[in-house]
Amino acid sequence: MSTFQTEDSPVAADLLAAARAGDGEAFKLLTGPHLRALHVHAYRMLGSLDDADEAVQDALLSAWRALGTYQGQAPLSHWLYRITTTSSLKVIRAKSRRPVPAGEIGHLQPYPDRLLDQLTGPGADPAAIAERRESVALAFITALQRLPARQRAALILRDVLAWNAAEVAALLEISVPAVNSALQRARVTLSGTRPADSVTARPRLDARQRQVLDRFTDAWQRCDIEALAALLREDVVLSMPPELATISGRTEVTRFFATVPAGGRLDTIRLVATAANGHPALAAYLPDQSARCHGYGIMVFTFADDGITTITGFPSPDLFERFGLPRTRD
Repeated sequence: MSTFQTEDSPVAADLLAAARAGDGEAFKLLTGPHLRALHVHAYRMLGSLDDADEAVQDALLSAWRALGTYQGQAPLSHWLYRITTTSSLKVIRAKSRRPVPAGEIGHLQPYPDRLLDQLTGPGADPAAIAERRESVALAFITALQRLPARQRAALILRDVLAWNAAEVAALLEISVPAVNSALQRARVTLSGTRPADSVTARPRLDARQRQVLDRFTDAWQRCDIEALAALLREDVVLSMPPELATISGRTEVTRFFATVPAGGRLDTIRLVATAANGHPALAAYLPDQSARCHGYGIMVFTFADDGITTITGFPSPDLFERFGLPRTRD
């Protein structure tokens, strides 16, 4: 993966002085421009929106308490990344999150593109935007969760944030050779799990992907199982965190759609286009007895030239507000 660095805003001396003197509003003004980037960083570490929330809140509390130690020699963002990385490692330890060498990641959650867009300012370099989105592609986030925590941190800090080995060693309290060793092992592990170029996150849907997604939605609403099957690759994989099982192959995935969601009555489920982790996604609404539809879950798609390669379903109504979607629809 290519590296990128987040631009850091100059720290106003008066704001910093006020925050050190206990001015909470000044502290918010100092840290506010960095919150989304810190949250995305915690998400890469943890694979979960909820866990990222927890890590960032802990990081802000730690930063507030330790603000007197910030000397201004490094950018404020660098100092905040250090604290957020430490907070993320604390969450991993507290939840006893061990690497998952195979199978699905039970705590995995999607990251809404509407929040990722907050990282991009006017006139941003398209290549940098693409690299940033690749660094939150769902397959990459999943692969990161298969790494031990220290390897995960080393790889994110070195390959995503472009820190040097000495900076990573100081944060992780290990030697530079240990950092290089951890990084090498992490890269080897991810080399077999990194997504192919055809299924990595893209800045926006291209025309072909948009057409496939529109055809998928149309076939779904018409309960046209054969048309749905035609859009799937032969080796398509359907997964539904937190369920650990996966459904593999066009035949089995098609059978699932024909029998399980709403008992196969796909026409009763309303689909609304959205996006997550730089991938196209569909939000699904299930009707109740009064015909009012309630948010049920989010399906995230990846594509290859010959069809849909993966569908990851997240059956969580709580996600809808994060995606800027209503919980219910008429």
